[in-house]
Parts: sequence; C-alpha cells; structure tokens
Amino acid sequence: MSDNDDGLDAAESDVDAEPTGESGAEPADDPEPVAETTDEEETAEAADEEAEAEETAAAEEADETEEEEEAEEEPAVLDEDVMPDDEADLLIPVEDYLASGVHIGTQQKTQSMERFIHRVRTDGLYVLDVSQTDDRIRTAASFLANYDPEQILVASSRQYGRFPAEKFADAVGARARTGRFIPGTLTNPKYDGYIEPDVVVVTDPIGDSQAVKEAITVGIPVIAMCDSNNTTSNVDLVVPTNNKGRKALSVVYWLLANETLDRRGAEPAYALEDFESDL
Repeated sequence: MSDNDDGLDAAESDVDAEPTGESGAEPADDPEPVAETTDEEETAEAADEEAEAEETAAAEEADETEEEEEAEEEPAVLDEDVMPDDEADLLIPVEDYLASGVHIGTQQKTQSMERFIHRVRTDGLYVLDVSQTDDRIRTAASFLANYDPEQILVASSRQYGRFPAEKFADAVGARARTGRFIPGTLTNPKYDGYIEPDVVVVTDPIGDSQAVKEAITVGIPVIAMCDSNNTTSNVDLVVPTNNKGRKALSVVYWLLANETLDRRGAEPAYALEDFESDL
C-alpha cells in the first residue's frame, strides 16, 4: 500500500509490541510426578492464559480511556481557524464540523499525526485540519465500498463510539463488535465468536488496540479514527478526528456511512440525528 493522501497510509512492517501478559505458567515447585500432558493440551492451556492476560490488559486500557470520555466535549467555537483553505469543498459546511468538535484534538501530539494538525490553540489543544478529515472520510468510503458489506468489521470500545459504530454497521450492512474486544475474535478459530472479516474499522487505535493487533496478525487492513495523540504505525488509513467526543464521532460515522452507500450506488438515507446517542 502506498503512503499518499489519495489512498491508504503505508503500514510499517515492524509492529509495536503490545503487552500480552505471560504466555505460559511458572514451572511447578512440587517434586511429585505429575500427569503428562499432550502438546495440544499445553498449547490450549497457554492460549487460555494468554487470552486471560490480554483481557486483563484490555480492561485496564478501557478503564484509562473511560476517564478521558468523562471529560466530554468543550463548548464549540464557531470562528476557529481549522484548515488552510477557507474555500475547500467539504461534505458538510465547516460550521457543522465545528459545532461537533471534530477539529478539537488533545494537548499531546505524536510525530505520525503532525501532518494532520493545522495549528495549536492558546490553551494548548491541537487543532486538526478539517479539510484532511473530510478528504480521508471520502477515501475511506471509496475503499470500503469495494468490500462485501458483511466482510467489514467495525470495533469500538469507547463509550461514545459504540452507538454510532453500531449504527454505521447497520447502515452499510457491516458487523460490529463494541465494548471490550474479546481476544481471539480474529485469530482463534476455536472461539465461538470467531470471524474472518476483510477489513476492520476502529474508533481509536488505543482503546481498540486488541482489534488492531489481531487485524495485523492475520493481515487485515485497518481504518482508524485518530486523534492528535495517536500513533499510526499499525494503521493503514488514518481518518484524523476528535475520537473522544460524542458529537464528533456521530458526525464522522454518519458521513462515512452515507459516503460508503453513495459509492455503492445506493441512496444515503440517514440523518445525523440517527447516529447521535443520548447522554
């Protein structure tokens, strides 16, 4: 995949290591002879322990992101300088993007997200380039339109991303896994919930790290909504946006759903209100 603004971002070959916990049990101190186990049993036992450790790590990550979600959106400022080209042709008026807070990043910036940042505000918050958000929604929609709807998986552990992600899945005919992503969903054929999608969409590479990790393991492309504090080395297509705000996520998922339907030749029939969850 090539790294340019018109297509997918090139994913780095070196995947950042994710904490997966211990992969095996400690040797027993008891000198008494123990029953011999088969290779299959040992493998299953190790897999169970790894899955348990991954679930614990995922739960801890979810707890950390919940604290961010409690801080919900700031009051929208409608006169923000949010893109270099004031005359850019956007999917919706720039005022609608501003009202949803799509442009409001965090006070942290990663090197990989620097190219999507327009400026920094006096309060230290980074402002995302709304024209690039708009352009990447179109690119992502064109990409998703090439897939069988049922082979698209959308995952969201973030509280404010769950409802719009599920609505997106319903609108385009995709599958959704919201809340905690169960380890083995994409990698363990013995798990009852095992699925084999062709592409994965995630709300946040941090909160949805398990889904991203498994997608990389099995070679599935990842589309991710990324804030200014995200690292994108494991993401194939970045959609720069505030991925913590309720209204921002509703707008991005709504636009992505309608644009995907449009590129399939279907009539987009969803209003923004359909994607907004109650507080």
